[in-house]
Amino acid sequence: MSQSTHNAAARKHPSIAIRTPRAASTFAALGDPTRLSLLAKLSRKQRQSISKLAHDSHLTRQAITKHLRVLEAAGLARSRRRGRERLWQLERQRLQEARRYLDSISRQWDEALARLRDLVEK
Repeated sequence: MSQSTHNAAARKHPSIAIRTPRAASTFAALGDPTRLSLLAKLSRKQRQSISKLAHDSHLTRQAITKHLRVLEAAGLARSRRRGRERLWQLERQRLQEARRYLDSISRQWDEALARLRDLVEK
């Protein structure tokens, strides 16, 4: 989205302007196939160790940890220490926010296309 388009959208839908930087970090983190795979694994169980997440993966535990840290920084995952292990879990709220953001963008496009259709049909 260009800056002028973003500004126009923000004026019409102010809640989008507030969420855009947060959404950008979320979508940047989701833009990697490895991280998407990790999120899929995290969505299947409550909490998982890095060892379990690395099972059946061609990546090292260090590489998995690096990707988990990116997800954590974006608010998509969080970890807790349990003894010597660090257990990771999905942060569903951030995914729900991303979905609401996409729904909002979709509504804007629907409105714009309806206006265009009305203009063309007149």
